[in-house]
Amino acid sequence: MNAPKKSLGQHWLHDEDSLIAMCEAGLVHEHDVVLEIGPGLGTLTKFLVEGAKQVIAVEFDHDLARDLPKKVTSQNLTVISEDILSFDLTQLPKDYKVIANIPYYLTSNLLRVLSESSNPPKVIALLVQKEVAERVAAVPGDMSILSVTTQMYYQPHLERVVPAELFTPPPKVDSQIVQLLRRTEPVFGDMDSRHVFRVVKAGFSNRRKTLINSLSAGLHMDKSKTQHLLANQNLDPNIRAQELTLQQWVDLAKAIEHSPASNT
Repeated sequence: MNAPKKSLGQHWLHDEDSLIAMCEAGLVHEHDVVLEIGPGLGTLTKFLVEGAKQVIAVEFDHDLARDLPKKVTSQNLTVISEDILSFDLTQLPKDYKVIANIPYYLTSNLLRVLSESSNPPKVIALLVQKEVAERVAAVPGDMSILSVTTQMYYQPHLERVVPAELFTPPPKVDSQIVQLLRRTEPVFGDMDSRHVFRVVKAGFSNRRKTLINSLSAGLHMDKSKTQHLLANQNLDPNIRAQELTLQQWVDLAKAIEHSPASNT
């Protein structure tokens, strides 16, 4: 068996109940094209090829990619050895689904690439560290850049917790499946996403600071004008970024976009 590579954050999952739960979270049906990211030894791939019309497995580890077709012999499996962050998602059919057991370091970049693609997946089921899953699905009061940017595009649902001892080697913490269902349209509508996320990034630039301080510093705006903008949105200047709702971010970005107070 291929030894897990610590440098790639590899942890093999063999628990069938957990693997089936990932397929269920991905809403896999017989007519679906599924993009599996990081198939590893193919333990999940075996279930996917049985339930989906086609499985495209993208594996960064060349050795694992080479060996996967020997472990999972199926006509509806295509294995590609490539970095998923540079993979061309536009070659996939519309409404494909993504299922992945990924290391922590990949989560933010992967969700950004999938969300902002011109051909985004309809459903995403990720098995990540439990803490990361909770961050993705956070509610106002505990929001972060990760939760805000992801939830602008997807509705999150926390699914099964997968204990660390079910992996080889066991990671230091438990994992959890998070299901993401694509919204019919992003929360920000037809606004420029770059402007919205620039405002969000500024707001979260220092979680210890109040929103008025973070925004005025991050967007190079005069503090008094920033306070006026917040007041017009019925936002307490002492509120912190993690407390805002998605709609409040959108309304705030819209107000800043139409204000001469900002250099953005």
